[in-house]
Amino acid sequence: MSKVHVKTGDTVIVISGKDKGKQGQVLAVSPKEGKVIVEKVNMVSKHVKPRKMGEQGGIVKAEGAMYASKVQIVCPRCKKQTRVCLLYTSPSPRDRQKSRMPSSA
Repeated sequence: MSKVHVKTGDTVIVISGKDKGKQGQVLAVSPKEGKVIVEKVNMVSKHVKPRKMGEQGGIVKAEGAMYASKVQIVCPRCKKQTRVCLLYTSPSPRDRQKSRMPSSA
């Protein structure tokens, strides 16, 4: 995959999997793999070894990557999950808006 429908900083909702229904912000996007990392979603346990003298090892909880097809953008106005489309009429080169919304709203 080379194109992903979400950007870093977007608020998304998980639409399938063990974390279905959870919301969070996108922390990182990997278009090459087609995956995203969402804040406080898909938490995995990492076993970390101490690297330096005096540093402590242990089990650390961190966000794991998930496929971008499992998330959908949340509309900032109505706070519901939605699809987005590109709008080319605005002064900026490309502006994203809700695809099922009338262009006048």
